Amino acid sequence: MLEKFNLQEFISAFVVLFAIIDVIGSIPIFMRLRSCGKSIHPEKGAIASFAVFMIFLYLGEALLDLFGIDISSFAIAGSLIIFVIATEMILDIEIFKTAPNTPNDATIVPVAFPLIAGAGALTTLLSIRSQYALINVLLAIFCNIIIVYVVLKLTEKISKFLGAGTIYVLQKIFGIILLAISVKLFITNVSLLIAGH
Repeated sequence: MLEKFNLQEFISAFVVLFAIIDVIGSIPIFMRLRSCGKSIHPEKGAIASFAVFMIFLYLGEALLDLFGIDISSFAIAGSLIIFVIATEMILDIEIFKTAPNTPNDATIVPVAFPLIAGAGALTTLLSIRSQYALINVLLAIFCNIIIVYVVLKLTEKISKFLGAGTIYVLQKIFGIILLAISVKLFITNVSLLIAGH
């Protein structure tokens, strides 16, 4: 497997996943959850996110087949979710709302899923899995999970270091990147569906 390692593929997969996970842009959300009395455990959050990614990486297609859904249809649905998330980030609006009766521990829901390993990230994972060698995708996931752990562990310090203005700008930048990713995913997979019929 190691002989298939390709630095360019690894970097591409890493950057795409980093943009879609957008853990830096989620710092204000983590801060808000904690200020509302919700607890977030960095180790548990990182492990849970990694587990979701691994399950979907190896069983994603089988799960989709079970429900009679093809990858292109799932990718189109995911692209729409990415589009909504990007719209939230760019326009400062809230579409996905947290219910008031959610559990006090926010580590699994909503942090691990859907903030980190959400539908958009899982769709993107399937997409890059079909383009890149498995070793490069696995390393990209692992490196992103390390960053997720560090950010969850140092949320308050990172927030103070970067400052509200920098976080706001990063959120806009990653929002535009996500918007572009969503458009590309949508167009590519609609084309595949049309070509297949």
